[in-house]
Amino acid sequence: MVEFNRFKLDNGLTVIHHLDASTPIACMNILYDVGARDEHPENTGFAHLFEHLMFGGSINIENFDEPLQRVGGENNAFTNNDITNYYLTLPVENIETAFWLESDRMLSLAFSEKSLEVQRNVVIEEFKQRYLNQPYGDVWLLLRPLAYKVHPYQWNTIGKEIRHIEEATMDQVKSFFHTHYHPSNAILVVAGNISLDKVKDLSQKWFGPIPGRAKLKRQLPLEPKQNEARVLDVQRKVPSDAIYCCWHMCSRLDKAYHNFDLLSDVLSNGHSSRLYQTLVKEKEIFSEINAYVSGDNDPGLFVISGKPRNGISLELAEQHIMEEVEKIKTILVDDRELQKLKNKAESVFIFSNMNVLNKAMNLAFFEWLGDANGLNVELEKYRNITAENLLETASQFLVDSNKSTLYYRASND
Repeated sequence: MVEFNRFKLDNGLTVIHHLDASTPIACMNILYDVGARDEHPENTGFAHLFEHLMFGGSINIENFDEPLQRVGGENNAFTNNDITNYYLTLPVENIETAFWLESDRMLSLAFSEKSLEVQRNVVIEEFKQRYLNQPYGDVWLLLRPLAYKVHPYQWNTIGKEIRHIEEATMDQVKSFFHTHYHPSNAILVVAGNISLDKVKDLSQKWFGPIPGRAKLKRQLPLEPKQNEARVLDVQRKVPSDAIYCCWHMCSRLDKAYHNFDLLSDVLSNGHSSRLYQTLVKEKEIFSEINAYVSGDNDPGLFVISGKPRNGISLELAEQHIMEEVEKIKTILVDDRELQKLKNKAESVFIFSNMNVLNKAMNLAFFEWLGDANGLNVELEKYRNITAENLLETASQFLVDSNKSTLYYRASND
């Protein structure tokens, strides 16, 4: 049980406090309700660009990292299709420095041409290194537009193409900031050995004066139901062939989400999982294979990916994958296997909430989903899953007409 307090400032900022007296470290986490899905199709990559710009100096603070490091702190951030999350840790006695730094960049970035140019070049270089010049780096640049035809999940967080970042203007950057970076679009979590009264006082002092703005009401296009199998066949200069099969699944908030998550564990969670035991160890079809869910807020993807052994064609590899998928669609998972999977899920979940940073991030995430207390009832959702639930979910969604397949072939050149 992770205990917490919640309050809201007049400008709309949601603040969550978690007392953890066991650590001398305090954590501040700010989740902004903006991700790649909020971008215009011709101006993608902006959410990720902003993750970088937020470290480029704000109206009163030229360098974000330097004052934080002087008081023993460190920080980082990440962006995905749904959210942008900033987090830092520092000695609890220096927590006011965190309030000062984070409130100032929420108030206003410096918006200098120099900062934009520097961060633009950083992002472009990241695009090239991680997605274009790295083996298998462009997989999701190919797979997303194969699976999604209407919804903005059709592009990756890095963006559709480098050109969108190269051509980003200062006016576009300022508009994106003012639309998404403001109190009512953010969730602030403070965790550590710090009292609720102090968090209230510091929140009011540093964040209270920031003007409130109306939260954007999303009107994202709904992805239509996929009614026929899709296949994309590409060649790349990579060490070996790879295959990616994905099916549309439900959203993170749907009651079936946890069924999908456990189904991925049935197939691929450790060396005792079905895909490893059957296709890697026994039949020696794959050298590696995995199953996972995208975990998106809107309807996401259930994915099986793997690299066949030398001499095994992608077509044969896919056939063996589908044989295993057919089993989970037609044969109930036995009680022993199901309980083992639930125990694993429980241990991973409990371990993930042991340190103060993870608790802060998880409280922010579940508050964003609708209620921070969801963190405390999440395990019960896994415990309540039955073998019949798994079979029903698999048989409904893991069908050929809902499947997109990427054949990623190693070039002979």
